[in-house]
Amino acid sequence: MKVGLIGFGKTGREVASALLLDKTIQLRWVVRNSDRLEHRSVPEFLGIESDEPGKIHSRIHTDMAQLLDDDPVDAIIDFSSDTGLEMYGDAAAHRDIAIVTAISSYSDAIQRDLKRLATRTKVLWSPNITVGINFMMLAAQTLQRIAPHVDIEVVEEHFRKKQEVSGTALRLGRALGVPDANVHSIRAGGIIGVHEILFGFPAQTVRLRHESISREAFGSGAIFAAKHLVAQEDIGLYRMEDLLLPYFAEKAGKLGQNRKGTVRGKIASSLRAIARKID
Repeated sequence: MKVGLIGFGKTGREVASALLLDKTIQLRWVVRNSDRLEHRSVPEFLGIESDEPGKIHSRIHTDMAQLLDDDPVDAIIDFSSDTGLEMYGDAAAHRDIAIVTAISSYSDAIQRDLKRLATRTKVLWSPNITVGINFMMLAAQTLQRIAPHVDIEVVEEHFRKKQEVSGTALRLGRALGVPDANVHSIRAGGIIGVHEILFGFPAQTVRLRHESISREAFGSGAIFAAKHLVAQEDIGLYRMEDLLLPYFAEKAGKLGQNRKGTVRGKIASSLRAIARKID
């Protein structure tokens, strides 16, 4: 599978490394805002042995339609900024190229644009693209359905200089119907990212915790998303939860294989209902 990457900051470089190390994916090119490093090779810059071109292009000097014609890809992965989509969105959709965007926040207008593009190609938007966070969302929704009146608090921890409240933490809270006031922030040192959902029962406490040990987690999540999105039969706007649900259904199928799929159907249906509640 051929991939193009938008964005080459700290996280973008980790994602590029993960793409280069995955032998089932070929990183064709990277587009970044600055013209510094333009025309250099990503493998050479990162010190990774690879035959993949990974040529660095500057957004300033790049016509995306021309780039996609000259060096076509199956998917574009976006780790740039909320303005990146306007540069490549229509050009990608016109060529049936899948779009995976991991931008943490989009305005309502850009979210409408994502929906428009999804009428022409496969689009996935995940503000936190790590597999673990999205699994935790589904697990938390399931536990809340079991105990709808339990006390819930969300705690997020990040590096000292991060000022705003984590968008992922707010999304977790809102998916569970928790007020933003119940989302608590800790800032210390160089913490990359910790998210915890605390369920307070009268006689027990359950904690669901996800910790990003390195930004490589975003790379593996992006790879999972790109591979599974390209494999989808239908165009449309997808979430990471949509890609994870079949794995739950597969397990349910094994549990219910002697009951003509009854258990599988019930569990899969319940999980899909849960996922629909996650914005």
